[in-house]
Amino acid sequence: MATEAAPEWLDKGDNAWQLAAATLVGLQSVPGLVILYGSIVKKKWAVNSAFMALYAFAATFVCWCLWAFRMSFGDRLLPFVGRPDLAALDQAFLTQQGFAGAYPAATLLFFQFVFAAITLILVAGSLLGRVNFRAWMLFVPLWLTFSYTIGAFSLWSPNGFLFKAGVMDFAGGYVIHLSSGIAGFTAAYWVGPRTAKDRESFPPNNILLTLAGAGLLWMGWTGFNGGAPYAANIDASLAVVNTHFCTATSLLVWLCLDCFVFGRPSVIGAVQGMITGLVCITPAAGLVQGWAAMLMGVVSGSVPWCTMMVLHKRSRFLKRVDDTLAVLHTHGVAGSLGGVLTGVLAEPRLSRLFFGDDPRYVGLVYALKDGRAAAGLRQVGVQLAGIAFVVALNVAVTSAVCLVVGLLVPLRLSEEQLAAGDDAIHGEDAYAVWGDGETYEQSVHGNHSYPMTSNPMASKADEMI
Repeated sequence: MATEAAPEWLDKGDNAWQLAAATLVGLQSVPGLVILYGSIVKKKWAVNSAFMALYAFAATFVCWCLWAFRMSFGDRLLPFVGRPDLAALDQAFLTQQGFAGAYPAATLLFFQFVFAAITLILVAGSLLGRVNFRAWMLFVPLWLTFSYTIGAFSLWSPNGFLFKAGVMDFAGGYVIHLSSGIAGFTAAYWVGPRTAKDRESFPPNNILLTLAGAGLLWMGWTGFNGGAPYAANIDASLAVVNTHFCTATSLLVWLCLDCFVFGRPSVIGAVQGMITGLVCITPAAGLVQGWAAMLMGVVSGSVPWCTMMVLHKRSRFLKRVDDTLAVLHTHGVAGSLGGVLTGVLAEPRLSRLFFGDDPRYVGLVYALKDGRAAAGLRQVGVQLAGIAFVVALNVAVTSAVCLVVGLLVPLRLSEEQLAAGDDAIHGEDAYAVWGDGETYEQSVHGNHSYPMTSNPMASKADEMI
């Protein structure tokens, strides 16, 4: 029976899955990318790198509730952005049925927030090891407001001009990954490079924790792509299977290339291959068949490997820009590949499950088979146009944001701070011990930094230590 808490339009199963999917995506960021960023960098940057992710998650949520959600999915202000308002603070709005799915707007607000947050955290991956934390604090709300909201509204909102044009972006290959890849690379250009010493040697401080963070990222993608249909339906199940199929294939291809070219398997390389597979399948997860997902895994494990390991080293411009975690390749290149391959491999019946009965949504392969070559070519063209828009938007807006922030605070840390790292920036170190279990005398975590306790038993324990 319908009640005030469970009205007739509410589907409890869909609502439960959407909240669970959102939580899985949130766990990709906190603690997933917090752990991954904190462990994949040099020890002196562990705290700063992890904290950049945590700060972005918190700041994004506040901005998302105040104005960014409505700019991304609210009433149309312009063909590419919604009208900002404070509706998300009103219980009447949050408890009514959302713009999609059989559940309240509050569920959609939370689900879409975790996507916005992870986008900013991915951008941070290009800037680790030298960006001024105060500059990052300003960058997050500005970029969310003037870049992410425009991309999300244009591609995902029913009122967006690219959505109406027929661009297929199932779960964020364009809105999240291509955007973060281009924005991160652009911001890295304006911020400047790490120190020469750090660029030459930047070893992970804990590869096992890197794998733990990567594992959370991979498993969390079940909610990332599985939540895109806005329902617990067969398309969600298919999206989950395709996601893991493509990812596993991509990891293995990257691993084989490392073994063949460098003579040894690389753990970091395997993580990169995992990420490119996850990114590439995202715009197509519920729109392609299993064989197509595997093919996309082969492409995502090889093409970004070539751009990162070969093209990047031969290009003066690419070498000049210090993209710390190679986000341009793992997200920008892989996201673009996924977008184009979606236009080629999208299966008409699966497209109907997601987009409804609209004959426009057909991959080139199936269009040629059905004698509709023009429709298939049009879809590929629309996908390319979407890529061009996202690239232009993020180059322009990210550059503008960096220039504005640079007028207020330095974008890059001072040379003294760059030499010291975490201790100079935060007064905190990632590890309180140094060498073989001995307390590092110069650490701010040393006992001398804390006031004496009034507990006699604790004081006795301190003396014994």
